[in-house]
Parts: sequence; C-alpha cells; structure tokens
Amino acid sequence: MPLRLIFMGTPDFAVPTLLELVAHGHEIVAVYTREAKPAGRGMKLQPTPVAREAERLGIPVLTPKTLRTVDAETQFRAFEADAAVVVAYGMILPQNILDAVPLGCFNLHGSLLPRWRGAAPIQRAIMSGDAESGVMVMKMDAGLDTGDIAMAERLDITDAMTGQDLHDALAPLGADLMVRAIGALDRGGLQFVKQSENGVEYAAKIDKAEAKIDWTKPARAVLRHIHGLSPFPGAWCEADVDGEAIRLKILRCELAKGSGAPGELLDDHLTVACGDGAIRILELQRAGKQAMKPDEFLRGTALKPPMRVS
Repeated sequence: MPLRLIFMGTPDFAVPTLLELVAHGHEIVAVYTREAKPAGRGMKLQPTPVAREAERLGIPVLTPKTLRTVDAETQFRAFEADAAVVVAYGMILPQNILDAVPLGCFNLHGSLLPRWRGAAPIQRAIMSGDAESGVMVMKMDAGLDTGDIAMAERLDITDAMTGQDLHDALAPLGADLMVRAIGALDRGGLQFVKQSENGVEYAAKIDKAEAKIDWTKPARAVLRHIHGLSPFPGAWCEADVDGEAIRLKILRCELAKGSGAPGELLDDHLTVACGDGAIRILELQRAGKQAMKPDEFLRGTALKPPMRVS
C-alpha cells in the first residue's frame, strides 16, 4: 500500500527522489522547501528546484521560515502523513516535528556516514581524497546526521570526478535507495543499525576563502581540491597577463608529468607545476566568460612558459 508522505527538500539533488516516490505510487501530501531567492540579472525571486517540480505535479508547497513554532507543528500534523522524507532540505527538524509522523522522518544523505556528517559531504569527500562515497537512508533524530542507518549504496570516486559529476551520480542512486527504503518501511521490514562514533568527520559548508589554489601542495591534492569545488564556487588562481592580474577558475584537470616551481607553467598546454608533480588544466573560466577548453582560452590569452600562476 502506498504511504502518505511529506517531502522536504530544496536543491536539484532532491528532485529525483521526489519523482521516484511519486512514480512508485506514494501520496505526497505536501512539499516543504526553502523560500524563493532573488537570482539572475533581474534578481527576480526564483523558487527552488523542488518547489518548481512540486508545483508542476500539483503538490502543495510550503516555505516556512522556521519549524519551531506551535503553528508550524500544527500545520505539519494536519497533513496526517505516515512519514516524512528529507533530502537536502537545509533546515534542522526539531524533535516535535520528528515526532509528528507515526513512522518517523527519513533522511537521504550523500555520504557514507558517520564520515562527512553536515552540509557539504560531496565536496569534502572529493577534496579529502576519499576513494569512495555513497548515499545512506537514516531515521532522523535530533542530532546532526546522527540517526540510525537503514540502507546504503556505495560508489567509487575517481580522480576524474568533479563535485558535479559525483552529485549527478549520487542523486539517482539515492532516489532508488529511498524508494526501496520506503517500500520496506511500508511492509514493516525496514531494519536499522546504529551509527559508529568512530571515524566521524564534519563536512562544513564550503567557504569561498577555501577556493584559492595552493600550488605548493602535491599534484593529486591540488587536483582533488579543484575537482571538489567544481563547478561551485570554483577553485581559482591568478595570472599576470599583459600587466593585469586576471582570476581564473579551474574547473577540470588531470595529473601530468613534469616538475618545477609551484605555479610554474611547464608547456604551452597549461601544464602547471605543483609542490610535487604537475597537473594539466582541461577546463577553465575567466571572470564574466563561459567555461572553455585550453586551446580556446590560449587563442585569446598569452599564457605560456616561463610565466607562473599564483
């Protein structure tokens, strides 16, 4: 039998799970998401990706500023849902909300808990050089990603993967996992395992101050830093071109042969020396420009040895 569910999510990552739950016949009685924010040239209010999809499906959308009021709890309970599904909602659920649905609230998290609890698990996994990532369904409690684990799926992280690549791989994987978990919940067969307190890491929100590339680090660490922050906020460096310091976002790269002073250009193909080894830039972006390949970039910018980036 399908369940009555409240869905709580905000970004693109959450959309596949919403769609899969609907496709499998569950009744989504309400969608909770964050408020619309101004964006674009005209700074018009833009609803979240989840809000747009819910409106297309004809599901009521709520954007409360807080869930910590009596009115918010009353409204949440009034939907008489069996359970809530939470995917990157962006707001902490207080205990009274967690207790407001009889079967509980279930979160889809983009890491292999207890590693990378917190806001930016996908980026942190790549930046830290992890060999694998994954998705987990947990029954939520009042802690930060500390609930009991129900189900998990794993995925290898390669050096070629950017944050966007891993995001795009985990989103449908997580949608399938959550549908299977809710199906097991409906049958009374969903089992849980307590999280270990060993190996806990916190995936702090990405600070733009972290985005500057440190060329003194080993090449693989530089590559993982670049890829973890691609496409947003984008790891960056500066180059002196025609007497002007220009900022370059590096979006994709690969390990390369060569050595030199950190930041030194080693050839005419944007190979850059690191503290140990080198990386070759495969995609980059100047401020106000579209992302481009090295050949296209170099046609309009004189950047070659013995120049350096910093």
